Amino acid sequence: MADITLTAAVRSNLSTLQSTASLIGNTQERLATGMKVNSALDNPNSFFTASSLNARASDLSNLQDDIGQSVSTISAADKGLTTISKLLDDAKAKANQAAQTDDLKERATYEKQFNELRTQIQDIAKDSGYKGKNLLAGEGNDVDVKFNEDGSSNLTVEAVDYTDIGSAEGLSLAALAEGSYNITTVDLKSDKITGSTKLVDVDGFKVGDKVQAAINGGAAADISGAVIAADTTVDDLISDIEALGTGTKASIEDGKLKIYTATSDTDAATTDGIQFSYVPDATDGGTGGNLATAFVASSDIGAWETTEGIDKSLEELTAAISTVRAQASTFGTNLSVVENRQDFTSQMINTLQVGAGKLTLADTNLEGANLAALNTQNQIATSTLGLATQANASVLQLIR
Repeated sequence: MADITLTAAVRSNLSTLQSTASLIGNTQERLATGMKVNSALDNPNSFFTASSLNARASDLSNLQDDIGQSVSTISAADKGLTTISKLLDDAKAKANQAAQTDDLKERATYEKQFNELRTQIQDIAKDSGYKGKNLLAGEGNDVDVKFNEDGSSNLTVEAVDYTDIGSAEGLSLAALAEGSYNITTVDLKSDKITGSTKLVDVDGFKVGDKVQAAINGGAAADISGAVIAADTTVDDLISDIEALGTGTKASIEDGKLKIYTATSDTDAATTDGIQFSYVPDATDGGTGGNLATAFVASSDIGAWETTEGIDKSLEELTAAISTVRAQASTFGTNLSVVENRQDFTSQMINTLQVGAGKLTLADTNLEGANLAALNTQNQIATSTLGLATQANASVLQLIR
């Protein structure tokens, strides 16, 4: 206060104590907060530069969450493709198995299994989403991954549609339409009979006998060429039967001639399809091996009735497998890019935070040493202030 008179020595020591106290307060604040720059008043340049670095680090940290979710979305699609690839391999195995047999009933079984695998492929594609995004579900499911604050650095992962593989470009696997077949079995009574065996050497067939067919419940009529001659073979009969068309197929299986005829109804009593009959020559009394025995069993088969149908499916499967493998490679590359950018962003955040720390973080060792020195300096200043005031006390003794 202006109306109190202090000696120069006292005032000097008081000023020192005040300065030391201020420095001690600042040092204690740095030690308490760990920051040497706590506000713009401490160091405007360092404070605002550090704030900018921390703000960018915060923005990138927020992007990291989105990048991590994108990684999960791509990973889900990749796992779906891996499973689809295995199912396609299984489907191709079924087609190869069907190609290795002429038994339409077996082909029908493989065809049914193929259709089941095909359905599973579509179901896997539908179930490969993550948090509302499915890269295997086509339009509206593209994933846009942003790598920097303004979005100028990004990656768009394009979705494909494998949820309807009957129409998907590059992954077109037609569903195998099933059809009904009645099976007529003619027992040739010998497992040694082959296609070149002459019919006259087979029990029940005689020269001059005929084979007739009634198509779709119509009147029975002779099959063109199916009049048995001395040199007519089993293969000749099969060719004449298959020449009727309408999905008719015949084969020799374990000494039996099996004739598969298309029908719109699997009921054994139906008149749809083709019913065969045997007309023996009036003079010889042949039986034709009970050729008239029809509709003793039924089987479902469609596209794989012919080898050409199986070959077409194999071509589609080969193309589909190549497409899925190529798409898996694309998703793998995308995943690698996103994961690398994720690691890079983590390192960048660390770099920014370290840089900001260099401008604002306190050296606690240094500040601790400073506090110890200031405390010592404060004690010395307090002692010298006491010495300075002793001079005034001497004057008081003279007055007394």
